[in-house]
Amino acid sequence: MITHPKYIFVTGGVSSSLGKGIIAASLAKLLQAQGYRTTIQKLDPYINIDPGTLNPYEHGECYVTDDGAETDLDLGHYERFLNVPTSQANNVTTGRIYQSVIDKERRGEFLGKTVQVIPHITDEIKHRIQLLGNSGDYDIILTEIGGTVGDIESLPYIEAVRQLQWDLGENNALVIHLTLVPYLSAAGELKTKPTQHSVKTLMESGVQADILVCRTEHELSDSIKTKLARFCNVKKEAVIQSIDASTIYDVPNLMLEEGLDKVVLKQLDLESNQPDLGRWNEFLKRHKNPKGEVTIGLIGKYVELQDSYKSILEAFIHAGAENEVKVKVESIHSEYLSKDNVQEKLSHLDGVLVAPGFGERGIEGKIDAVKYVREHNIPFLGICLGMQMAVIEYSRNILGLDNANSTEMDEHTPHPVIALMESQKDVVNKGGTMRLGSWDCNVEVDTLAYISYNRTEIKERHRHRFEFNNDYKAQIEAAGLIATGYNPETGLVEIVEIPSHNWFVGVQYHPEYKSTVANPHPLFVSFVAAALTYKNNK
Repeated sequence: MITHPKYIFVTGGVSSSLGKGIIAASLAKLLQAQGYRTTIQKLDPYINIDPGTLNPYEHGECYVTDDGAETDLDLGHYERFLNVPTSQANNVTTGRIYQSVIDKERRGEFLGKTVQVIPHITDEIKHRIQLLGNSGDYDIILTEIGGTVGDIESLPYIEAVRQLQWDLGENNALVIHLTLVPYLSAAGELKTKPTQHSVKTLMESGVQADILVCRTEHELSDSIKTKLARFCNVKKEAVIQSIDASTIYDVPNLMLEEGLDKVVLKQLDLESNQPDLGRWNEFLKRHKNPKGEVTIGLIGKYVELQDSYKSILEAFIHAGAENEVKVKVESIHSEYLSKDNVQEKLSHLDGVLVAPGFGERGIEGKIDAVKYVREHNIPFLGICLGMQMAVIEYSRNILGLDNANSTEMDEHTPHPVIALMESQKDVVNKGGTMRLGSWDCNVEVDTLAYISYNRTEIKERHRHRFEFNNDYKAQIEAAGLIATGYNPETGLVEIVEIPSHNWFVGVQYHPEYKSTVANPHPLFVSFVAAALTYKNNK
């Protein structure tokens, strides 16, 4: 057992979007598979307190943890790879760092000293980095630093890493620098100069990369690895190739082949063993060798950017592998969906998922989609806002409640079947104030939800302000849309179903957040199975 935790810092250079999160998660998976208690945290250089108020077009999906933290989408990768829950401690932003330091200054904790980036901001960063290590729960903590080396926003984080390496001592911390080795087709060559400049920029901040992970479209020759090692002051064995992969789930095996885990453990003075990737590779085998295919329509208003629904897309991969089918996801923009084209857009699908979201844009398209799948017995899963749209559609078209709506979309609707939660009515600030995190749900027996979960008590993660209006519950249930899951303390409706339908489930929570490679989410597994059955019975 390790007496003092080891720290690995992952930085990026040359270009953004190289996949620091995937490399960090893959390395963590290899270390975890050798028996080391491993976790990952993300340091984001933007000044927002968290991504909760960011537009998905700006930052992609906002991922929510069990403890109610609104975090970067990379935490979703961490959980999906490691099958270990993350928390607020796993995601820190510059905004949160500065807020903490300013609050301390206002309380007089700095005894009249001038508050500066060094040491006050860097000390706060170091404190946040070491929170997980000081908990005693982990042997190795990987810290992914957002942004690209050379960005002005990242400088305090790089300086904190420099200080921590000194503080922690030899063999207790190392830096992995993820970089790009571009291929110039005109010259027919891979070019190392961008990597050299990136490492030089990192060194100018006092940090020497211990390991280079080089993203590339082509194999790195032995001579290129030697050149990079020589010019970047790393051992040749520490120049790791990261070639483009067909799926992110291949990356742990690719890093294993390159020996990344061995190099890391050697530099940290830890024992290296053969990782146990049996369950992981069984998933990969199923994922890559499907016995069939289903097409699911994903209806939302951010479909141009796939990162907006990252957890949903990954949950379909997990559920597809569990059912041994390929899930082809067809993105459909709800703003351009109407009763005039809904048959053309949806009739060929094997299932439809109406996605979460906020605001009134694209709402009527979602309602038209729900009506079509309900009337044509196409398997349906509605998540958060998608569940609310199902309630509105049913209220309008089955109960005859004209202009039924959510008060989020229409404050003056005559039938507010979806309404602002009582606990939200006095909320003024928008950031971090929704109903967030893991909440209990009791599931009724003999329902689709119960068949999926095979249990009556579950916990799921939430992110919403509006809820099913229980004033309409008896009326809606009498018409055939029944509540099959509810919060035991508040009576809040969490799950709705139509028993007469093939497979029709709406959930107020976000099941996609809890789907992992090792534990595909049961609702997604059941939904994909229903889509396959529907396709086979067409």
